[in-house]
Amino acid sequence: MNELKTWVEIPKNSDFTIYNLPFGIFKNKRLSPRVGIAIGDKIVDLSILDQEGFFADLFLPEGIFLSESLNDLIALGKTQTKKIRERVQDLLLADNEKLRDHSIRGKVMVNRKEAEMLLPVKIGDYTDFYSSMEHATNVGKMFRDPENALLPNWKHLPVGYHGRASSIIPSGVNIHRPKGQFKDPDMESPSFGPSRRMDFELELAFITGKSTKLGDSVSTDDAEDYIFGFVLFNDWSARDIQAWEYVPLGPFLGKSFASSISPWVVTMEALDQFRLEGPTQDPEVLPYLKCETPHSFDINLEAYIQP
Repeated sequence: MNELKTWVEIPKNSDFTIYNLPFGIFKNKRLSPRVGIAIGDKIVDLSILDQEGFFADLFLPEGIFLSESLNDLIALGKTQTKKIRERVQDLLLADNEKLRDHSIRGKVMVNRKEAEMLLPVKIGDYTDFYSSMEHATNVGKMFRDPENALLPNWKHLPVGYHGRASSIIPSGVNIHRPKGQFKDPDMESPSFGPSRRMDFELELAFITGKSTKLGDSVSTDDAEDYIFGFVLFNDWSARDIQAWEYVPLGPFLGKSFASSISPWVVTMEALDQFRLEGPTQDPEVLPYLKCETPHSFDINLEAYIQP
């Protein structure tokens, strides 16, 4: 990968480098909600770039960046969104004076600390999957027989459940401790009250935006055409409520009271350099689930608990 240098000052150890450039929705005291791209401690206001003609040759819909969500932008397709991101990356390169020396630069570059980040997309549906054999096994040990933690179907098909899209919130929004029924092993009958076993799950969520018709199927070869990018996802869980309610139909109130996502959507293009072959699937999956190209990513995630 060629080394890229930018004229924007990037704090040491920042995640928002010239290689990343994630999309998000922001506003501040003087600006209405709009689409931005993060770099360092700044947000690139794409609506101002558009007004100044920096995207003129892309023939974008008028006002596409003055939106309260990324949905309309994502609906343009990955060919267009990739061109937009590449154009911004080019404008931010150290040897490109077009934005660096432009009189509009001060309006385009917004301080991130002065911005309020909003939910990046309007979410119509959300499905939560077991991400790995280790994930599925740990859940099995938590709620079932530890000696038979991994159910036999996991090695053959994606295992997931539909969550509650309406309770997904942007990172930083406070949540309420849920109430529900729980029954500990030493209890003769269930009780009702606030959860006593709140938990979190650090996950990676992907944002899909290309539409399909009812009854259509998407092959594994075409799947990435439908994935715009990734966000961090905190799947808040009330383990005592979940343990009592999840049999036989799966999670309900113990997993649906809140889920937090990061406000910045990292594109597939930004993560290409982290691709690698996944674990060998044994036994082999059925042909319709096989992937010809690497579809796993080497990404280190950490969670810190602050009292």
